[in-house]
Amino acid sequence: MKIEVWSDFVCPFCYIGKRRLEQALEQLSYKDQIEVIFRSFELDPNAKTQDDMTIVEHLAEKYGISTEEAKRMTDNVAKQAESVGLVFRFEKMKPLNTFDAHRLTQYAKKQGKMSEMAEKLFYAYFTDSREISDHHVLAELAEAIGLKGEEVKQMLKTEQHAEEVRSDEAEAQRFGVRAVPFFVVNRQYAISGAQPTEIFVQVLQKAWGEQQSSSRKEIAPNDGAACENGSCSPRS
Repeated sequence: MKIEVWSDFVCPFCYIGKRRLEQALEQLSYKDQIEVIFRSFELDPNAKTQDDMTIVEHLAEKYGISTEEAKRMTDNVAKQAESVGLVFRFEKMKPLNTFDAHRLTQYAKKQGKMSEMAEKLFYAYFTDSREISDHHVLAELAEAIGLKGEEVKQMLKTEQHAEEVRSDEAEAQRFGVRAVPFFVVNRQYAISGAQPTEIFVQVLQKAWGEQQSSSRKEIAPNDGAACENGSCSPRS
């Protein structure tokens, strides 16, 4: 069985949804027969590669609210992250462009290390507050999972793997994906947002039992916490 996950590395609900999916997989006896593929999706393709603002300051400016109100928003998301064993440090995070991080993930896929690279990028951004738009940081993260840092640096200087990123994004458009995370199971079932773990279990069990079906169905509620157009809405 195949699960495709459209997500962005600066989307908090993408990391939360990833962890909930992993928790669901742990409950399935056939988890070793399930392949998870990460697809590229940029919440804000126009985001800067460097930004002096923190996420809290960025939210305050974007929505015209006080930094105290913005901090309450991020504190709420951090609590949701804690519920699945994640630590989010919003006070040091910055809004960043993720195009090169997605190119790196596509590169890692060719090396058979896509899942490890995705996890490393999420952790670097949300827990370590690293600037995952910086090529030196990306090379260091790649080395941490066994890839060649110098080769990664050279790749990032070119347009390599840009086509794969754009292809994933074009496919998301064809699916009508406007918010992430977005999960597609066997090209039959879609799950939108960071749904509760039990929802993932239900969908995966149903898909496993109907592997011969060829029609895509939206059977999970379309109200999970998700990020869209550069902003995130905690809807659950």
